[in-house]
Amino acid sequence: MRGHGELSTIHPLIIVVDDDQAVRNSLKFSLELEGFAVRAYAGGPHLLGDLDLPGNGCLLIDQNMPSMNGLDLISRLRARDVAAPAILMTSHPTATVRERAAKAGIRIVEKPFVGNALIDVIRDVCSHPGTAYMN
Repeated sequence: MRGHGELSTIHPLIIVVDDDQAVRNSLKFSLELEGFAVRAYAGGPHLLGDLDLPGNGCLLIDQNMPSMNGLDLISRLRARDVAAPAILMTSHPTATVRERAAKAGIRIVEKPFVGNALIDVIRDVCSHPGTAYMN
């Protein structure tokens, strides 16, 4: 949460994609408490089916989903010229996942989230969007 005396800033839209409804709802709630606008989707096909994808914001995507994994979803979004910075959420990322994410300029936040780790990464990625995604 924001500290006393901290200047208010405009927060970008956070797009949350997670197949677990409880996680999705919890993330939406906690991010909104932090002042972010949030759109939540149950999986990759749901997000890809949204014809009104914002040009700005931040993608917060679960890696392990049944219909399409997070890295594949981000790849499909990049093919559609959605260049919003991306954060991948996962438990125990494999070396392959880490390598693919690093090559794509995608930050990884490991579950379970500890303290303000997720909020700190979101703020960092959103304040430096040009460095969050690299071709």
